[in-house]
Amino acid sequence: MPRSAPAVPAQPRRNTKRQTRSGTQTSTNAVPEVNVGQRLRALRNERGLSIRALAERSGLNVNTFSLIENSKTSPSVSTLQQIAAALEVPITAFFETDVPTNSVAHIVARNRPRLAFAHGTLEDLGAGLTNRAVEPFVVTLEPHASSGENPIVHTGFEFVFCLHGHMTYQVEERSYVLAPGDSLVFESYLPHRWQNDDDQSAQVILVLYPTDVHDRPTERHFSVKER
Repeated sequence: MPRSAPAVPAQPRRNTKRQTRSGTQTSTNAVPEVNVGQRLRALRNERGLSIRALAERSGLNVNTFSLIENSKTSPSVSTLQQIAAALEVPITAFFETDVPTNSVAHIVARNRPRLAFAHGTLEDLGAGLTNRAVEPFVVTLEPHASSGENPIVHTGFEFVFCLHGHMTYQVEERSYVLAPGDSLVFESYLPHRWQNDDDQSAQVILVLYPTDVHDRPTERHFSVKER
């Protein structure tokens, strides 16, 4: 039977406080909550779309949008991809928090927005940037996860740095095995695919640099295919 895509994990909000010399408590390093429903409503309203209009564009049910926007259900990545395509935004738009966007993204490790996909998780290292010309992620792959049989092609460049485990990249007809500390950079118009060949998880830093603002390399790499 096809395996359904994992839901987007909720991100709990935690507030830490420190005691000042005057005895006043101040909040520090509050973890921003990734509220997918709130982001969806904001993106929809920015485009002047009703729930019904967006449902028709995306091919999803009106009730699905109502449940998501009211935080009564957590959408899968495949559902977010359909919505992102209908809104004409990258899927990273759903990572954004209420923190004002700007030209600098400083993210404390424990605060990284996380999103599950079919075979692992993405942690967005560029959340909050106004210009998402560069898309940096920490990618954790389950054992034997792969991008699929079909090669990926997109504009720009791709950088991979292996943190732990092993990952095999096939670029055109050549395979590159990445061990911890190994890296790979290539022009991503070259057909490529990736695979975790181990019985343990692998983790890499992945930086996508599309040269076409309309390109969506993230979705090409992590699209959910039912198996």
